[in-house]
Amino acid sequence: MLSWLDKTACDMTMHILQTDFQGDHNLGLFGRVNKSICLLSNFVSEKNLKKIEDVLKVQVINTTLANTDFIGMLCSMNSNGIVLPNILNNDELKKIKAVAKRLGMNLLQLKTKYTAIGNLILCNDNGAVISKYFSKLDKKKIGDCLDVEVAHATVAGMNTVGSCGVATNSGCLLHRDATEDEIKIVQSLLKIDAGIGTANFGSPFVGSCVIANSHGALVGQSTTGPEVNRIMETLELV
Repeated sequence: MLSWLDKTACDMTMHILQTDFQGDHNLGLFGRVNKSICLLSNFVSEKNLKKIEDVLKVQVINTTLANTDFIGMLCSMNSNGIVLPNILNNDELKKIKAVAKRLGMNLLQLKTKYTAIGNLILCNDNGAVISKYFSKLDKKKIGDCLDVEVAHATVAGMNTVGSCGVATNSGCLLHRDATEDEIKIVQSLLKIDAGIGTANFGSPFVGSCVIANSHGALVGQSTTGPEVNRIMETLELV
C-alpha cells in the first residue's frame, strides 16, 4: 500500500515532467499546448515525446516555424485557434493548416513586425491578455481567432506578457514582479486564479520556462522543488 508521501510523489510524477531540450531548460520557447495537441520542436527525442504525451494527455505534433525550433516563441494557441506570424514557409503553413482543419480550429497569420507572437499573448480558452505592441485591428483579429475577449495589458510592467506568464484553463502563473492590478486584470480576462512565481532556479519569465495545460506541465531540470510545488499549486495540478 502506498503511503501518503509516496502517493503525493506519484501524483506529482503524473502531472509534472522535469526535462530539457538538448540541454536547454527554457522549454516554453520550444512548444505550445492546448487541451488536445502540443506543437513541439522537431529535435525532441522519441523517448521524451511519449513522456510528454502522457503528462499533458495530448498528441504531440513536431514542426518548425520560420525554419526554427522556437515554436513557443512564434506561436500562441488555445483550443479555438492558432495565431502565427506571417513568416512561415509553405510546408510549415500547410502542416499547421491541416492540423487546424482536423481539429476545427481557427488559424490567423498576423501581418506585423512583431513576429514573436508567443511572447506577446497570454491566453486560455476563456480570454487573452495581449501586448500593447498590437494595434486595435490586431486585437480584433486575435480575439476572433481565439474566440475570446481580449485586452491590452502588461505583466511586471512589460509588454512581453506571453513570456511573463503561463496560463491554462485551471490557473495562471505570472512573473514574480506582477502587480496586484495586473494580476486582477489577468484573472478577470482569463477567468481563473493567478499567482506569481519563478522557474528554472529563479527565472521570472515563466512563460519561456514552462509548457502547461490543465492536465500537466513540463518544466526545466533546473526548476527547484519549491518552484515545482508553486507551479503545481498555482496551475491547480494537485
